[in-house]
Amino acid sequence: MSKLFGGIEAGGTKFVCAVGSGPDDIRAELRFPTTTPDEVINQAVAFFQEQAAVYGAVAALGIASFGPVDPNPHSATYGFITSTPKPGWAQVDLAGEIGRRLRVPVGFDTDVNGAALGEWRWGAAQGLDTFIYLTIGTGIGGGVIANNKLIHGLLHPEMGHIRLPHDRQADPYAGHCPYHGDCFEGLACGPAMGDRWQQPAESLPGDHPAWELEAHYLALALQSFICTLSPQRIILGGGVMSQPQLFPMVRRKVQELLNHYVQHPAILTDIDSYIVPPGLGNRAGVLGAIALGQQKLAEQP
Repeated sequence: MSKLFGGIEAGGTKFVCAVGSGPDDIRAELRFPTTTPDEVINQAVAFFQEQAAVYGAVAALGIASFGPVDPNPHSATYGFITSTPKPGWAQVDLAGEIGRRLRVPVGFDTDVNGAALGEWRWGAAQGLDTFIYLTIGTGIGGGVIANNKLIHGLLHPEMGHIRLPHDRQADPYAGHCPYHGDCFEGLACGPAMGDRWQQPAESLPGDHPAWELEAHYLALALQSFICTLSPQRIILGGGVMSQPQLFPMVRRKVQELLNHYVQHPAILTDIDSYIVPPGLGNRAGVLGAIALGQQKLAEQP
């Protein structure tokens, strides 16, 4: 019988907790709003304790969290959410507290690195060694696997905060990011669209000019990532990307911006298979968290 693992997708809006071993084996799942750290941690711990009484204790747990976070296992603040602007959540020892209370090893990374790991193991990135996973939603973040390893470095990639060309005559919106104003996230996240057009992004009709502008900003960012990281595939998740008209627009604009400079069939003739939605759909995050737990257990002595 395969070992069971716990997964927590710790989002800025909601937490998703699950027990299982992969996409075809999810025994239990719970979603609840992200309120205060104490309340959320108590709910998560109670869920895993309840499931342990039914299925047995999990072998390890993975947490894929909103950030910024400290993912360095050798750091004194490993497992912390660090400088987040989310009220009440800065410097919270999320992984440490949950691990101590459940007495299990805990793998910890960003929500997007977790989703990238899940897509690599079970989804749209299977068989690749270098790719990008981006989520376009309440915020914008990116996870990267390069040469079969998640990229960390100083901390972790902050792909949502690169600067983009911003034509203020065409788009006078100042930007939503509290740190940078009109960075990628500041111009193209869901709340930025809501602020700019004075209605939620999901309520905008498919032919609204908002989507042409959104595709423009997404393509500018992807063109930069293609030129710097040379990914074998780009996976775009998050609520904003649920608009069916957006993928074709982004693909076309990426080709236009690259202007035949990157001479590869994936971009020149097969771009529909190059810029794609997540193979795991909206479960990429929590399944990625389970994959982080599996990875953590494999690293144990």
